Amino acid sequence: MHLQQNISLRPYNTFGIDVPAEFFTELNDIDALEELTELAQQKHIIGGGSNILLTQPVKGLVIHNKLNGITLEKENDTHVWLRAQSGEIWHNLVLYAINNGWGGIENLALIPGTVGAAPMQNIGAYGVEARSAIESVTFWYWNERTLLTYNNRECSFGYRDSIFKHRLKDKVFIASVVFKLSKQPQYNTTYGAIKQELEDMGVNELSVKAIAYAVMNIRRSKLPDPAVIGNAGSFFKNPTIPIAAYQRLHSRHPTIPSYPVSKTLIKIPAGWLIEQCGWKGYRAGDMGVHTKQALVLVNYADAKGSEIWKLSGDILNSVKEQFGIELEREVQVW
Repeated sequence: MHLQQNISLRPYNTFGIDVPAEFFTELNDIDALEELTELAQQKHIIGGGSNILLTQPVKGLVIHNKLNGITLEKENDTHVWLRAQSGEIWHNLVLYAINNGWGGIENLALIPGTVGAAPMQNIGAYGVEARSAIESVTFWYWNERTLLTYNNRECSFGYRDSIFKHRLKDKVFIASVVFKLSKQPQYNTTYGAIKQELEDMGVNELSVKAIAYAVMNIRRSKLPDPAVIGNAGSFFKNPTIPIAAYQRLHSRHPTIPSYPVSKTLIKIPAGWLIEQCGWKGYRAGDMGVHTKQALVLVNYADAKGSEIWKLSGDILNSVKEQFGIELEREVQVW
């Protein structure tokens, strides 16, 4: 194992923030986890670096997860079970599934990052969340020095949430995830602009591949490429509010978009709220809010993570002041 000191993390986070790691190493073999347990008290895992904002030099050991591979665990007439290593690029898993005609994660195409982030964040897009396809998660428990496996229920999934962000935060390393995918997929095209995009593509017969490509087209039209403009995708969660609160808002803002979550709750697009507060396209120096999607904060060149963090706070305050809604950051802050 090659251990490095004082290494810039700029190449390892999609915001392109230049801060040093006290110690840095790559993990290419799961058997090395035992050795890593001894190396440092503080451990930080980076996969694709697509959901972190670095605001200061990182103390302790940064582990760049390079575990990759996708294997077929089992199958029957209706389903397949795939095990993906946590360092596998998420979109590669989606492509693997759609090229085989297996459904369940096609709406999650082109989400940046690695497979390990899927259960951590319970990633979601266009009406689908990862938890709907996750069968189990296998992780290394640092203190116990052992591999454990939790089933879907034990992972306590919620909206962009899981047990790995709370009770097990910083205590475990997600090693692999098993996904249960369908050979007879049920298509979800009701969220966002998927139906319209499919029509524009001239699709007459639905398939997992067609839906995935529609999602990819939509994402590319709205979201900046991190290779061109530093960003971590959606910075804020979409808030869920009681119907009574929504009705009061709707009376004052008749154009407010919404999505029913249950009989008592309504989800409001955070991007719409931010845009109404005048933040869309805002820029100050090298940081700002993307011109096409107000949910996305960007680093145009050499912005500091602390500057972007302050900007996010200013946005939170303005949304609360204008709408009485408290947004929550989705990006993890180091």
